[in-house]
Amino acid sequence: MTKWEYVTVPLIVHATKQILDQWGEDGYELVQVVPGPDNNGLVAYLKRPKD
Repeated sequence: MTKWEYVTVPLIVHATKQILDQWGEDGYELVQVVPGPDNNGLVAYLKRPKD
């Protein structure tokens, strides 16, 4: 059974692609993007298999 580790990352509108690309290079897969607290910005939820 695969075990996962998760991370939440605030997304900056003008750097969204760069932020997601960097986490992707570290082995993370995007799961979901949701509005941030108080609908201020966006937050990405990412996961990768745990070693």
